[in-house]
Amino acid sequence: MATPLKDRTVLVVGRAGGIARAAAESAREAGARVVVAGRNQAALESAYGGMDITDEYVDLTDEASINALGERLGTVDHVVSAASARAKGRLADLDREAVRMAFDTKVIGPIMLAKHLSPRMSPDGSFLFFSGDTAVKPSVGFLAVAGTNGAVDSVIRSLAVELAPIRVNAISPGTIDSGAWDALGEQAKAEFFRNLSATNPARRVGTVGDVAQAVLFALTTTFLTGVTLPVDGGELLT
Repeated sequence: MATPLKDRTVLVVGRAGGIARAAAESAREAGARVVVAGRNQAALESAYGGMDITDEYVDLTDEASINALGERLGTVDHVVSAASARAKGRLADLDREAVRMAFDTKVIGPIMLAKHLSPRMSPDGSFLFFSGDTAVKPSVGFLAVAGTNGAVDSVIRSLAVELAPIRVNAISPGTIDSGAWDALGEQAKAEFFRNLSATNPARRVGTVGDVAQAVLFALTTTFLTGVTLPVDGGELLT
């Protein structure tokens, strides 16, 4: 088995399932020492128990919490932030605090991760954040989501210049069967996925494994920086 991340420490911030879990497991399989962190440390401990993956607490809306995590880690090679707090809804229904939390979690939090963890990185380290296809393909009901995604795309380019040679990139997932669509209900979700699969160029919905492959690519491709990688099956083309 190839181990391109052997002896490297990878921090994955996010929840205990979905894309964050797939990224953590893929990094571990690639030889990395993996640390997972989030606000629900008990859920992380339960999800990763027995997998030789360390769990930590961090709250991306609290700069002191981020700094404390950095002090506990000491050094780190790669940081992946897959955390989000999506504020969905039409403009008239948007709650100000929900929008603020979305930006705090997905935009400001990762900036603070870069602030406190980049001094603990070697020059060949990297940050990887997540945006999303709504940044460039607007959809009614996703105004605030589009705003946070667009902000991430802008932030990674600025950070790539300021933190160089540390690399900074983003992944922009399309429709991924990560659990995010389960709230639609089984029948509605199946119909939505079926319709999407009939129209996008890949002719299927994405999986967390698709995104995890892109994560490994971004972490290990040393001539890649300031780039947002779309993992969307060509969804933006339709």
